[in-house]
Amino acid sequence: MHTEHHLDNTAAAAFLGVSPRTLERKRLEGDGPKFVKIGRRVVYRLRDLEAYLDQNTYSSTAAAKLARSG
Repeated sequence: MHTEHHLDNTAAAAFLGVSPRTLERKRLEGDGPKFVKIGRRVVYRLRDLEAYLDQNTYSSTAAAKLARSG
């Protein structure tokens, strides 16, 4: 049995600490976490949200700026 957790846009946004609108915009721009489309419904796997956080973790603002410019 597959028991992976899925979060809707509102719950995923709360998990990431952003507004649902920000998460929608990131999805449209291709700059957000991976998502799953089920019909018209969009859900996020918890593991993809955690991976997104890991990919956007930096030790300094200089490192974050460098990552964004490269």
